[in-house]
Amino acid sequence: MKTIVSAAALLAASFLAVPALAANLVLYTSQPNEDAQATVDGFMAANPDIKVDWVRDGTPKIMAKLQAEIQGGNPVADLLLIADMVTLERLKEDGKLLAYKSPEAAQYDAALYDADGYYYSTKLITTGIMYNTSAEMKPASWKDLTKPEAKGLVTMPSPLASGAALIHAQTLAAVPGLGWDLYKSLAENGAIAAGGNGAVLKSVASGEKAYGMVVDYLPIREKAKGAPVEFVFPSEGVSAVTEPVGILASTKNADAAKKFVDYVLSEKGQEGFLKLGYIPARNGMKLPEGFPARDTIKVLPIKAADALKNTDQDLKTFSGIYGSN
Repeated sequence: MKTIVSAAALLAASFLAVPALAANLVLYTSQPNEDAQATVDGFMAANPDIKVDWVRDGTPKIMAKLQAEIQGGNPVADLLLIADMVTLERLKEDGKLLAYKSPEAAQYDAALYDADGYYYSTKLITTGIMYNTSAEMKPASWKDLTKPEAKGLVTMPSPLASGAALIHAQTLAAVPGLGWDLYKSLAENGAIAAGGNGAVLKSVASGEKAYGMVVDYLPIREKAKGAPVEFVFPSEGVSAVTEPVGILASTKNADAAKKFVDYVLSEKGQEGFLKLGYIPARNGMKLPEGFPARDTIKVLPIKAADALKNTDQDLKTFSGIYGSN
């Protein structure tokens, strides 16, 4: 009898020694590949029992993929970490997001997260002007890009391909003295709009174009690597996307997904974004090397609900000026 008891005890002990199967999360993100991997690696180091796979593309393409999956009854993603709050506001209104009140939200300005807990900003990514250091003009204003010195030398991402570019256009469209007239003047001056921010960086850094509208971290990073580029925060102000994180209502891994949200909002998670060269959304954090003092950066306002309501018309307006690139 003792032998039987001992064998049973050993068997029970052996089951206890086997680790529980790790939870699996799928993240859909618009972060650059290296940043997505760094974010996931940081989270998995802090949560070794959770494995995260990720899929990366521009926000419009990520959303098209997700919507197709939802319509097919098989959404794959558990989490989204994509360009802007307007996109997540749409998903919230459609009932596709899970509400979660993260305790980390106490360290954030109320304007940077949804009051009901459906999404939270993780960083501030502004769009300003980059220029090649060999350029004739050193721009300080958005209107400088409409001057004769910039004729045929300006490039920008298309809102049809970039969530940040859409928010940028919608933000400037609401600024008195800029508006859609700025975009029309830029087109008349030979500016082109196509693709995403990476293409703009490549075009200006190579000297193919002299000036570009682009998200801040790309040229600031490249300058640090020795590229002949500079970045300007224009005098009128800059737009900003906040790369929010949200949990899909269809997730089967809600507890693990909530841990991911808490991590990217935590001081440790925000330090990870800081190391990657982003302005953290969390209060009390430092800014990356190469950025001016935070109080010198004028961020132009945008209302997510209004931007969402106007999105279709704004895309038509932009396409009417630049075509459907």
